[in-house]
Amino acid sequence: MQFFEGIFSHLPVLKTERLILRPLRMRDAEDLFAYAKDPEVSRHVLWDTHESIWDSRRFLRGAIRQYRRGQPGSFAIVLKDSGRMIGTIGFMWINVDYKSGEVGYSLGREYWNKGIMTEALREVVRFGFEDLGLNRIEAQHEVSNPASGKVMAHVGMQFEGILRQRIRNKGCYADVALYAILRGDQRL
Repeated sequence: MQFFEGIFSHLPVLKTERLILRPLRMRDAEDLFAYAKDPEVSRHVLWDTHESIWDSRRFLRGAIRQYRRGQPGSFAIVLKDSGRMIGTIGFMWINVDYKSGEVGYSLGREYWNKGIMTEALREVVRFGFEDLGLNRIEAQHEVSNPASGKVMAHVGMQFEGILRQRIRNKGCYADVALYAILRGDQRL
């Protein structure tokens, strides 16, 4: 059994000043579609723009299937004041041997530049170190999306370099900037 398996099959609810981070649910489909249909939101992530509510439902079914399998997965980012789901954040992978993992996230455009993703990422990094027992947490962003790197830097992640043509996204190879934080680096 993997050290994190029980956590992801029963993902906890995390709270910050403005946010609730909780497991995704099928009833999040409308909120998910509201931002996932925006080509600007999907431009720098590996999923395609949602063309219909059915795309959002398919995405949610996949996330829920990951929970059932105990695999690393994402939290819904929910505003405390409205209860609206406005984004996702979570672990893309975890390497048990090295106690490391990668975090990825997306957020509705109307919530950009308000410190929301920084707040969510800070809590997920805390969760990774304290609850999952990780030693290293990575994140990467396409170099054409420097705002994402600023979020990473705000939580204490350090820039480690550019990985040339690391990913293929929307039919093109893209360079990505790699950031990471170690348990000993914590400024949370």
